[in-house]
Amino acid sequence: MSRFCLDTSALLTLRDNEPGADRVVQLLEAPVRCVACFMTRMEVLYRVWKDEGERAGRLAYEQLQALPIDWLETTEPLLLSAAELKTSHRLSLADAWIAAAALQCGATLLHKDPEFQHIAGLDQERLGQGKPIEALKPLKITLETQQAPAIGLR
Repeated sequence: MSRFCLDTSALLTLRDNEPGADRVVQLLEAPVRCVACFMTRMEVLYRVWKDEGERAGRLAYEQLQALPIDWLETTEPLLLSAAELKTSHRLSLADAWIAAAALQCGATLLHKDPEFQHIAGLDQERLGQGKPIEALKPLKITLETQQAPAIGLR
């Protein structure tokens, strides 16, 4: 099985139990660990925080950190690759980092974003109309719906 890099859209699909969540679970339960770009953590945090409030954003971030994912942190080669992608494609800054991370580790990028389709050499799988995770029994990966700890919250 090849390695997969999870885009923010894939992780939000899992969190929000949208169609395609079953594919994300399948990959997270696979023997080959998924990877994700450091920028994905920030995107999940700010998107959930903006839409649902700070507590929900921090909880989403903690849940994300608990998933079996190898995180790709920033390096000089990754920075240069992201900058090159940003100059030659219509991508957000975050998507340039995420695509560069997938390319750097030779992973297939799992996503929902049409912006990635024009990047030559990027192996990718677009999330489709899969099943919500409730349809899968039993699940090894679950996201707790408990309240976020009060540490750091106002």
